[in-house]
Amino acid sequence: MEEQFILRVPPSIAERIERLLNEDSSISHDGSLDLSFTDDGRTGTFVIGNERFPASLLDLPCVVESYKTYDDTALIKTADVGQVIMVREEGDPAPEGIEYRHGLTPPMRDARRRRFRREPDLNPELVQRVEKDLLSIMSGGTVENILCDNSFFLLLFLLLHQLALKLILFQYIGFLALFPSILSLPY
Repeated sequence: MEEQFILRVPPSIAERIERLLNEDSSISHDGSLDLSFTDDGRTGTFVIGNERFPASLLDLPCVVESYKTYDDTALIKTADVGQVIMVREEGDPAPEGIEYRHGLTPPMRDARRRRFRREPDLNPELVQRVEKDLLSIMSGGTVENILCDNSFFLLLFLLLHQLALKLILFQYIGFLALFPSILSLPY
């Protein structure tokens, strides 16, 4: 696979880049392109000719696949792109956070809020308490200090459900180990 990135620039800079790529480099006024990042790896500077523009590396809300073709009929996947380099004008504000809210196309506008489930608000102390109580129950003991709140029982249910799925998977693998001839049966 190739290494690729998406470079998003304002229209005025896009015209200059297109002119630079289409013209002979000896004729062009904007002789060079450069992109460098600071130590944090998220902020940097985009240089075209003698002008400098601030740039930021942002994570896309979802992975974008890129393809290329040699014969205009068959497509070949070349990369998964998960980040975008945003170049902005000097006076424009820097983006908040490290994740870009929008996708690359208009239907993916505000994709993080509209298309993905919100992460649950779980208290780390509650998670530790439920894990401790679950281990106590599994070892044959009883649960201490049960508080009758919904989040406790929801978390306990989720942990027990995950444990049950693992047990079913282990039983299935054990069953296949005992009877390997099942794998060779025709369907």
